[in-house]
Amino acid sequence: AATIQAARAAGLERVPLRGAWSITVPGAIASWGDAHKRFGRLAWADLLAPAIELAESFPASPAWVGAVESGARAYGVDSDWAQAFRSLGRAWRLGEVVRLPALAKTLGRIAAEGPEEAYTGGVGRSSAAYLEAQGSPIRGSDLAEHHSDWVEPIRTEYRGVTATSHPPNSCGPIALELLNVLALEPAPARESFTAQGVTDADWVHRGLEAARLTLADRDAFLTDALAMAPDGLAILLSRERAQELAGRIDPDRVTAPPASPLPRGGGTIYLATADRWGGCVSLIESNYAGFGSGLVDPATGIGFQNRGAFFTLDPSHANALAPGKRTMHTLTPGMLFRDGRPWVVHGSMGGEIQPQVYAQFVSALVDGELDIAAALAAPRWAADVEEHYGAPVISVLESRYARAVADELEVRGHRLRWAEPFDSGLGHAHAIELVRGPDGGIESFGAATDPRSEGQPLAW
Repeated sequence: AATIQAARAAGLERVPLRGAWSITVPGAIASWGDAHKRFGRLAWADLLAPAIELAESFPASPAWVGAVESGARAYGVDSDWAQAFRSLGRAWRLGEVVRLPALAKTLGRIAAEGPEEAYTGGVGRSSAAYLEAQGSPIRGSDLAEHHSDWVEPIRTEYRGVTATSHPPNSCGPIALELLNVLALEPAPARESFTAQGVTDADWVHRGLEAARLTLADRDAFLTDALAMAPDGLAILLSRERAQELAGRIDPDRVTAPPASPLPRGGGTIYLATADRWGGCVSLIESNYAGFGSGLVDPATGIGFQNRGAFFTLDPSHANALAPGKRTMHTLTPGMLFRDGRPWVVHGSMGGEIQPQVYAQFVSALVDGELDIAAALAAPRWAADVEEHYGAPVISVLESRYARAVADELEVRGHRLRWAEPFDSGLGHAHAIELVRGPDGGIESFGAATDPRSEGQPLAW
């Protein structure tokens, strides 16, 4: 069992960023099956067919080449991971055909047998045996007992728009808490939203400081919903909490945030869908750090995530490791509503950057009155750390940001780090807008993807 005592007995001082102890029970495939049972119209096998085709062959893109070489440095060139994803023993060339035959076969089995195959079938048995051999506390019974939970989204109001996200164990509360803090101040002037970022330095300073404070709340309080205090979520989303955090912000000086007990970074995807009937999906899935744990079952081609790296071995901490417990994670899918109807479906990848991208995107739409494409492309700021388990003392600005804003921030004590234009480290966000007519019906859709990513909008 994944207990603190067992981790200590294995010689761990903290849950590692990679390896067997960083893995939690995989839930994605079960969630696909549950969503399909409730809402699906197409055959289950048809849904997996494109994924199988991709696993059989796809051309190496710039992002793939870079990610694999980064993975080679992290996981080693002689690992099971390298055998699966760097099978030629060298870097992929752009356009070279990548083949993942074991994964394609596994997806075919799941398509034929259903999602249960990954948990109680042959694929699940292979996963359990491989993980046990690697020293993981996960067993076949853990896979068999896994289940999805249907939960209610959480929400807050931001200047007449209802912003929603996912409740704990996700970081949805932190995105909404950040909006609550920002909403206590007048909105920046619409004309301050420019191609050089928001030119109101007071607003950018407040956003960075609010991000640091809300990240500290994330680190202190977020975990499995069943392990949180009964009123914990209500407190995080309350106006009183927002006022308390806002009161800690010095308009003239940066504050010193506490160190984090958690690692940083992320390796996440985001996708959004919407249909003519108003059915919308905002979906984030994540390996966490790059390719995750670095463990890949050679028999199935399945690579295992490392979301468990967010657990702590401090028994007094909210996110302390425990059997059957879901760890806090950074995923922050979003939807915005106007007049009780879906307006914008949106979200981002980017680890602890996600709530910050969420807040900046909403402010750009609501305060700046930008369209979704301009809001996604706008220069970003972020409170960030220098290293794992550090304090978010760095203020990151895209180099497209106005120099005058940077000068103002430096005067207030911000430690600036310039990011490249459209730096992928500042999130890959995507959005769909449901454009409504006078009667409230859907007249058309707008869709945009982040220029920091390789994403594309599709319509059919």
